[in-house]
Order: sequence, then C-alpha cells, then structure tokens
Amino acid sequence: MPARPHPGPKSSLGYVNSRLERAAERRPDGAALAVLSADRGAGVYVIGGELIVLKKAVSLNDPLFTFDEARALSQTDETVFLGLLGRAGRFGVGIPPASAEALKANRNYVVTDLRSIAVQGLVDSEHLPPIAEAKAVLNWHLHHRFCPNCGTGTQAVCGGWRRDCPSCNAEHFPRTDPVVIMLAIDGGHCLLGRSPRFLPTMWSCLAGFIEPGESIEDAVHRETREEAGITCGRVVYFGSQPWPFPSSLMIGCHAKALTRDIVVDRKELEDARWFSRDEVVTMLKRQHPAGLTTPPPVAIAHHIIRAWVDDEVGFD
Repeated sequence: MPARPHPGPKSSLGYVNSRLERAAERRPDGAALAVLSADRGAGVYVIGGELIVLKKAVSLNDPLFTFDEARALSQTDETVFLGLLGRAGRFGVGIPPASAEALKANRNYVVTDLRSIAVQGLVDSEHLPPIAEAKAVLNWHLHHRFCPNCGTGTQAVCGGWRRDCPSCNAEHFPRTDPVVIMLAIDGGHCLLGRSPRFLPTMWSCLAGFIEPGESIEDAVHRETREEAGITCGRVVYFGSQPWPFPSSLMIGCHAKALTRDIVVDRKELEDARWFSRDEVVTMLKRQHPAGLTTPPPVAIAHHIIRAWVDDEVGFD
C-alpha cells in the first residue's frame, strides 16, 4: 500500500497563547492604571474601527506606541487596559476610523486590518493576541455608547471593561459570541463547504452561532443539518480560538456523520461536498490540481482539518 501523502510541518494558530497577564484586579483602580500608563515601559496598540496602525519597518512592523505617540496620531476615544507584560502595562487606544484611514497616506505607518496582519505576518506573532483583545473591546465601546435599558449615554469605567449608565445605574460588560465550527467526518472523507464570502479556491469547515439555550453539541448537529442536510452523531471537542471579527469565540469540533446525502442551503453556502483525506492533503499543501485550498493556519478551521488528516480524531 502506498504511503499516505504528508501535509508537512504544523503551523501555529493565531490570536491565542497571549503573553499578557490580564491583571483584572487592577482594572477598578484608576490610580494604579494611571501609574502604569505614565511608566516609560507602557505600550499602546492603536485601533481605528477595523484598522490597526503599525509603525512601518523593513521587516516586521512595530504595533506598539507610547501614549504620546498615539495622541499625536489623532484624537483618541476610549482606552482599554489589556494587562501586564512583566511589570509594563499594555493598553489599547481607539481613534476614529476616519483618522486611521487618513494615516494610510503617511509613509511612516502601515494601516491595515487584523486579518491581513495575521495572514501576512506583518508583526511578531506575540502581538496578535493583545491586538485581538484590544480590537474586540474597543469595537464594543464603539457600538455601545448608549444604555440598552434606558437609552442614556454610558461612561467607560474599570479600565475600559465596563460601561455604566448614570441614569438607571445599569452596568454593561463586553460580550463574546460563541460560534461552533465543525468538521463532519465519514470514515476517510470529510465535509467541507464554501461561503460566497470565501476566496474563489477556498473550502472550509461549516460554522454557525450557538443559539440561546443550546449546547455546543446541539449547535453542531443543527448547523450541519441546516447548512448541508447531514445528520451527525457523536461530537468531539477540538479547541477554541478568539475571533475578533468583531468579537466571537470559535469552538472547534469534529462530528461523526451518520448520513451522506448533501442538501445545501444556498442562503448560507455556495456549495458543500465530501473530500477524501488524500485530496485534503493536497489542499493543505497548496498542491491541489484544481487549485483548491483550505483556510490559512491562522484560522482554527485549518487546524481542525489538519487534526483529522493526521488521524488525531477518535470517536471510540
């Protein structure tokens, strides 16, 4: 029997394994945060909506600014305390999206979205988790200026991790939306789908938001059935990934398919089909004869697929 083709060395998942200690106990202490922000070692990530501002460099760009440098770029909006790197504070600072867009014309900066930064390796990978943290929380501030309870303008407190309503005294906290992302498996084949938003060659795991009152397993069963008409049995948890677009948590799973006939929901997917393990290997290696690909290593879908290719999934 010929040896199974090997997909090559494994890559790292993006936005995980942060080096920061979030130090949540420091958030309510405004005086302590002021000391940290005034320290020479403090570092600031500058976020303008979907755009991240980087200091341009020959190789890896530098995403860290001082507070003075950040304020010199633009009027700043919210500031979020992200945590500590050793004794140095790390913060996220929001600027108006229009200001970030205008900085694209300045040759001293690279201004782009977080997905491009991660996929293209524009900064050292250790910066991806705190940038994701900053982007997610600042995006929440950008879209939650008013109390959903009474409509009054709210105030950021607790290092940027809460907004208080001065009228009804309601306290509001950032939210993360849980999403299941799953690979349905039938022996030597897996089910991949195509969203209309994907690059023309890319196929990936199915995914969908977990609904209120729903377990991870139930969401995997429902989404796979709704999107592709496939009924699944046992679900095995793989891992998770924060996905700051704008603020989701991807919960990766493998699911044992109990049926084979695909019925695609064209409102959700462009297409879905079964792929053999050998064909998926060529997609991971970017050697598929038709040019088909899987998601890049920065995304958890890549690692869910790779674990199946490497026989790391067990349903027994």
